[in-house]
Amino acid sequence: MGRLTNRILARIYTAFPHLAAAWGKKLAADGSPIPWTVPRTPLREAVVALVTTGGVHLLTQPPFDMTDKQGDASWREIPPEAPREQLTITHDYYDHRDAEADLNLVFPTQRLKEFVTAGALKELHSPAYSLMGHIDGDQLRRLRGETAPALARRLAAAGVDYALLVPA
Repeated sequence: MGRLTNRILARIYTAFPHLAAAWGKKLAADGSPIPWTVPRTPLREAVVALVTTGGVHLLTQPPFDMTDKQGDASWREIPPEAPREQLTITHDYYDHRDAEADLNLVFPTQRLKEFVTAGALKELHSPAYSLMGHIDGDQLRRLRGETAPALARRLAAAGVDYALLVPA
């Protein structure tokens, strides 16, 4: 399938959620337990990192690879203070018209900064991280075996208390 076909399918799945649900049931689950850690730090004392799977990136960064049908397991670092006009979305597997109108839907830096200002969070970690969803096959193995562990190590080394994963 080409990029145009993927974009059309994304719009169809948005318009007809039952089709997306039927497609999702065909995906193989690995059966592993959902990772969970008991929160130890109150949010008002916590450093929070933003991680999105919305395919957001700076215009100056390479776009996510839409030619690989298995996806792109790389990430992009984005300063939370980057102006909206310097950001774009490269992701053919969801209808991102709403996200383009309000990027906070998939990359809520403005909302998180408001929480910091209000004292609900101590700090928003910089940089934020962006990946793309819709990862499969070899790219999924790369995401699980390399990308996600490397990102987790980076966040732990930076003293991040929580990572907010925002799907697209």
